[in-house]
Amino acid sequence: MVDAREITNVEKDIRALVAEILETEPDQIDGNDSFVKDLGMDSMMALEILASIEKKYRIVIPEETLPKFTDLNKTVSIVKEILAKKK
Repeated sequence: MVDAREITNVEKDIRALVAEILETEPDQIDGNDSFVKDLGMDSMMALEILASIEKKYRIVIPEETLPKFTDLNKTVSIVKEILAKKK
């Protein structure tokens, strides 16, 4: 079961995870920055982030949603939707 606190911390947690993988500071990542164009993320980094999200929240991200993970805001939104359905 997912609690409200976990959903509230999703943005902070994912921002920290992305920053760690990109080797930058969390406050350097704007929510609308394109992972690929603005932040220089490659496909291996993207897979690492998605795998880490699935492991952390014990969720499965449907394959058809993967192309929608283009920036932090969209990623957080999708993960929150999946968590809300998991309740």
